[in-house]
Amino acid sequence: MSMKCPMCGALEDRVIDSRTSSDGSSIRRRRECQDCTRRFTTYERVEETPRLIVKKDQTRQPFDRKKVLSGLLKACEKRPVATEKLEELVDLVERTVQEQGSSEVDSRIIGEVVVSELKKIDQVSYVRFASVYQEFADVSEFTRLVSEKSGENSSDERSVELR
Repeated sequence: MSMKCPMCGALEDRVIDSRTSSDGSSIRRRRECQDCTRRFTTYERVEETPRLIVKKDQTRQPFDRKKVLSGLLKACEKRPVATEKLEELVDLVERTVQEQGSSEVDSRIIGEVVVSELKKIDQVSYVRFASVYQEFADVSEFTRLVSEKSGENSSDERSVELR
């Protein structure tokens, strides 16, 4: 099957390389346009039943992996966290949502997965994300979280510092 070339719009291409993702959930294909000879990448995934996310205010929105990644990128801004790590975390969130078996998933499940995994990846990003996710009412709640993290890391060479 051919894909429309994103550069020239032609419908004829050939697949140069196909690779399965590490978790087996998608196939990456490198294609070359037969008209303009430019190369482009496509991804093939199994079409899943759309899941609705039930927000805190009880509104419902379709699950959007871009939205999860956007939140992670904000939390990890100016931090030494590889984008590949964040993509893997988003893959985990997506699998978790799909495995719920229901057409509606509570947003707290997503938040818990992200907080749990981000805590392992980068402490500062974890504190940033947790402060937004847990909707701190005042500075004392933020200080309590940082103090807890400092206590957990007291045996480490570094601890979370407020600047």
